Amino acid sequence: VQLQASGGGLVQAGGSLRLSCAASGGTLSSYGLGWFRQTPGKEREFVAGISKSGGSASYAESVKGRFTISRENAKNTVFLQMNSLKLEDTAVYYCAATYRDWGTEEAQYGYWGQGTLVTVSS
Repeated sequence: VQLQASGGGLVQAGGSLRLSCAASGGTLSSYGLGWFRQTPGKEREFVAGISKSGGSASYAESVKGRFTISRENAKNTVFLQMNSLKLEDTAVYYCAATYRDWGTEEAQYGYWGQGTLVTVSS
C-alpha cells in the first residue's frame, strides 16, 4: 500500500489543522493506521493510532485531548484533527500502516507516507 499525507502548513498557536492520508494500491481496512512526527535531531515519535475497524484509538500523552485520529475506510483515508496547537507540535508528520490491528511503536509499521510539515508559530 502507498500512503500520501497532506494538510500540513503554517498555523498560529491555538489554531487547528486537519491532516489527511490517502492510501492507494491496497485496502485501508486491512491495516491498522498511525500518525508519527519527527523534529530535526530527534527520533520519530508516536502521535496516534487507530484500529482497523476504527473502534479503538490510542494517543501520546502530549496530544491527548487535543488531537483526534479517525478513518474512513470507504474512502481509503485516515485523518488527524489537531486542535489547540502548540509550538512544540511543530514537526514533520507521517502516516503509517501496519498489518497489526494497531500499534504505538515505529517498528510495528511497515508502510510510511512521505510526511507533511506542520509549523506552529507564536
